[in-house]
Amino acid sequence: MSTLYQSSIASLPLLGRGKVRENYAVGDDKILMVTSDRLSAFDVIMSEPIPDKGRVLTAMALFWFDKLGGIVPNHLTGIAPESVVAEGEVEQVRGRAMVVKKLKPIPIEAVVRGYLAGSGWKEYQEGGEVCGVKLPAGLQQASKLPEPIFTPATKAEMGDHDENISFERAAEIIGAELAAKVRDTSIALYKAASEFAATKGIIIADTKFEFGLDDAGTLTLMDEVLTADSSRFWPVEGYQLGISPPSYDKQFVRDYLETITTWGKTAPAPALPPEVIAKTSEKYREALVRLTGSDLPA
Repeated sequence: MSTLYQSSIASLPLLGRGKVRENYAVGDDKILMVTSDRLSAFDVIMSEPIPDKGRVLTAMALFWFDKLGGIVPNHLTGIAPESVVAEGEVEQVRGRAMVVKKLKPIPIEAVVRGYLAGSGWKEYQEGGEVCGVKLPAGLQQASKLPEPIFTPATKAEMGDHDENISFERAAEIIGAELAAKVRDTSIALYKAASEFAATKGIIIADTKFEFGLDDAGTLTLMDEVLTADSSRFWPVEGYQLGISPPSYDKQFVRDYLETITTWGKTAPAPALPPEVIAKTSEKYREALVRLTGSDLPA
């Protein structure tokens, strides 16, 4: 099965469908998380799958969970996804699923920025700060920040946009002590990942983490981590100040969609040409190989 637009695991109860993933209950305390080949841009799900995208995201997340395990616990159980579904459903989960602990999600996106890009660049242009963090004057698009900054966001319902918030607002939502722990852990994860990625010729401009609490109240890294869907990866050789550098994520699709002036960035999405689909799939795999040194198994 080269692509999977939407999983249909009948042997387990469906908990919910997101933009990219489906979650199924495995008993009372675990979840089967299946990563499809769907792609969303501007919070609209495209109609065409991106070949291998789900397997790439899963392989990349597993790589980072292993590499960063010494900083914070994660939600992995070590249980093979193939072992929790019916025999006829194994191909739907092979290489694109994880069996994870059921956690109490923390209701903020933990965003860390090391460079000025995206919505952060827009905010900086308006007021010289990002999410309430004052930044030096005179920075350009794609400028490296003096230190990585924690810029949380609220989690939006599907179809809506996440909203950038200040650290103070995050503390009001989840409590000051937990907010500080999420901030410090997120920055530590970002710094460790950025240092490693730099050795592979990749700049991690920004990324977002999601956390939950287990039954003992332990902060636990969950969902995906440092994938091309949740991060902005720039190849070092394409980086320059003053522009939005080429990236290993869905920017290729976003750039194409921006050329369709008749589309208002609402569902339904316009059809993606075969060459855009192929190039996007290639970009995701290129990031995986460059970062991990390994391609997907045949």
